[in-house]
Amino acid sequence: QEQLVESGGGLVQTGGSLRLSCAASGRTSSSYAIGWFRQAPGKAREFVAAISWSSRTTYYADSVKGRFTISSDNAKNTVHLQMNSVKPEDTAVYYCAAQAVNKGSYTLTQMHMYDYWGQGTQVTVSS
Repeated sequence: QEQLVESGGGLVQTGGSLRLSCAASGRTSSSYAIGWFRQAPGKAREFVAAISWSSRTTYYADSVKGRFTISSDNAKNTVHLQMNSVKPEDTAVYYCAAQAVNKGSYTLTQMHMYDYWGQGTQVTVSS
């Protein structure tokens, strides 16, 4: 059973920190990469960050670069998204997704290039 389970969402004040986790099981634990996306109310889902399991190469959206850090714990098949200096515009449902095989690093920012998705976790940043 391919499964991605997000956790760690919640309410945080502007400037605070939050750590999201994505636990992979089944085929998702042997996937090529894990990505984080987010969707704010009334907006399209957008890329946040991604990491490849093997090389641990990381990719970030410009909007979160320098504030968010993606990392992987390969032994636990878990990917974390450390969110620092959060802003109200970071408020969204955060989803993790798995790309099953390497489709090229340029595809990691593209939602439709992922094969499995989690259910999402809500992050709310209060001003």
